[in-house]
Amino acid sequence: MTGGHSGRQAYTGVPRWLYALAVLAALVVVLPLAAMVARVNWANFIPLVTSAPALAALGLSLRTAAASTALCIVLGVPLAVVLARGRFPLLGLLRSLVLLPLVLPPVVGGIALLYTFGRQGLLGSTLEVLGLQIAFSTAAVVLAQTFVALPFLVVSLEGALRTGGQRYEAVAATLGASPGTVFRRVTLPLVLPGLASGAVLSFARSLGEFGATLTFAGSLQGVTRTLPLEIYLQRETDPDAAVALSLVLVAVAVAVVALAYRRPGGRGPDGKAGKQASGERPTTAAAPGGALT
Repeated sequence: MTGGHSGRQAYTGVPRWLYALAVLAALVVVLPLAAMVARVNWANFIPLVTSAPALAALGLSLRTAAASTALCIVLGVPLAVVLARGRFPLLGLLRSLVLLPLVLPPVVGGIALLYTFGRQGLLGSTLEVLGLQIAFSTAAVVLAQTFVALPFLVVSLEGALRTGGQRYEAVAATLGASPGTVFRRVTLPLVLPGLASGAVLSFARSLGEFGATLTFAGSLQGVTRTLPLEIYLQRETDPDAAVALSLVLVAVAVAVVALAYRRPGGRGPDGKAGKQASGERPTTAAAPGGALT
């Protein structure tokens, strides 16, 4: 090092052999996608992706993915805060159970949901008496997507909470702020980038959900047949349509993931983007006597 400025520069050296392995890793993902693009029947691409079944499936996928993402935010934010800030027995077990859908085959999640909300399920019979039938309905699609997508938001937000630390929250508490005020005025603004990234990834996971949806919701056109299910059915009868619809789903997924992993100002989606993560104190309003309002 020749000076303080050079000592603060980020280390960018990468061994050449790592580049070779990185190229191989990229080919594992990119090559199948390129093969699919080469297989597309471009002459009939527009008619294939604008057919009535395709548009109905795409519209249903977008609506249910948006609904499940909203449900993930409502349920996942409190859960992530409890996992990151809570101190109680069996916290590790709770975290393991919450993250279980990340490693379970989706069809297993669909079976679990079916035996919970189905007609003969744990809660299904009670709901049936109340006139609510969840299995094999659009609500079942949303629940299946939420089941598999919720861990993505929880992991992203819990990581942002742990990275951000608790110093600003501790200062706000010493100024007389209640836990609810600290959460609303300090915690949420600090982790907003992580929350946004988690929500986008949850949306992407919901959009591509297949196994749990098929098992728990079935495949009823206009009701539960999302775009992945439409692609699966078209694969048997019209391979060209299946490939065209697959390309549409890939394009939407790429756009969603690119949005989640954009790098504003040279920073990644790890909850550190923005002024607050770079060391600036969060904006809070102080009442007379120093208490936050």
